[in-house]
Amino acid sequence: MAVLTAKYWRNGNFLRLWAGQSIALFGSSITTLALPLAAINQLAASPIQMGVLQMASFIPFLLFGLLAGVWVDRLPRRPVLIAADLGRAAALALIPLAAVQGWLRIELLFAVAFAVGTLNLLFEAAYAAFLPAIVPAEDLQTSNSRLQASAAAAEIAGPGVAGWLAQTVTAAIAIVGNTISFIISALLISIIRVDEPAHHKETGMHSLLHDMREGLRMVIRNPYIRALSFCSASANIFINMHLAIYVLYLTRSLGFSAGQIGTVYMVGSIGGLVGAWYADRIARRMGLGRAILVECLVAGIATIAIPLASLAGSLALVLLALIHALWNFWTPVYVANAASLRQHITPNGMLGRVTSASRFISWGAAAIGFLLGGLAGERLGLLPTLLLAGVGVLLSTGWIFFSPVRSLRDMPQPDAGAQASSPA
Repeated sequence: MAVLTAKYWRNGNFLRLWAGQSIALFGSSITTLALPLAAINQLAASPIQMGVLQMASFIPFLLFGLLAGVWVDRLPRRPVLIAADLGRAAALALIPLAAVQGWLRIELLFAVAFAVGTLNLLFEAAYAAFLPAIVPAEDLQTSNSRLQASAAAAEIAGPGVAGWLAQTVTAAIAIVGNTISFIISALLISIIRVDEPAHHKETGMHSLLHDMREGLRMVIRNPYIRALSFCSASANIFINMHLAIYVLYLTRSLGFSAGQIGTVYMVGSIGGLVGAWYADRIARRMGLGRAILVECLVAGIATIAIPLASLAGSLALVLLALIHALWNFWTPVYVANAASLRQHITPNGMLGRVTSASRFISWGAAAIGFLLGGLAGERLGLLPTLLLAGVGVLLSTGWIFFSPVRSLRDMPQPDAGAQASSPA
């Protein structure tokens, strides 16, 4: 783990961003469990409805992914981050309001998930481009690791809090916590002071289409970004196929209560906290490419092992928590180092477009996985669907294994991808 130097701690802009993200991530981790629980416990959602609900938050990446990147590269990123936080707070506030007023419906959950997904898209694109403006290039891996550590720490407490709140004040009311967290994040980002790089100013439909193609072209032609994007896309299809019915499997097949589900997520996330804190060190010791490859293999093995936990009887709760801990340990190793790699080799003026184009491929595909999970869950059953999803996640490793990412020891030169993809 890279030591956080005094210079690093004196970077007030990063500390404000880190604090805001940590609080927002804690709130989001509550919603991650509370939203599906509200659909299941308060609205008796079916497997297909659960798939549609999860899919709704990813459809915006497919519909608006390329456009959002162009827009973000033409605007100062900080106001976009603030607007996205406030918009997400307002959208999520509708759920507890509807529950209190007695007009909570599954269609409202679909609409809120879609709205929050759209704002997530804008936030992610702006955030990926904003971070290099406040953190030196040599600190990007450590910064991304710290932010992943915050995500893991939030997931330790968030699901447990969500499970407890769901049992005491209902899952829909629990989402108030996420609304408050986004407001706090917006306030902290608003006091960041930084001179952002000059932004792309061209306008017009021709320029818009050109910029969209430019971002997508770099993702497709750069062998590193291409491998990461398509690995994430194929893995996300099957991981989200798994997630679409996972809470149903835990509640209806294994008979877990909301509190037990929260415990599984909470204990598993301890592994994520440790992995995130050491993500940069692991990459340096193992080699960047090998660390990313190992995570892909672990994710596949874990998603196959999770449905087999039903054979453990009374030990299923403990076994699932351990599987989650192992999977969550390696997940931030992939996420933090993949993000750092993309930020390192992409010019800042294109980061919004490249990030959005990558998300268009990887998270846009994820929407399909939720729908497939819901359909397969109804037709094949929950357990066979989870096993099928696990095999798919494991096979997604091929994108990294057969790419130049696997052989990376350290960060490549910023123009290495362009050289590798140029015609002979």
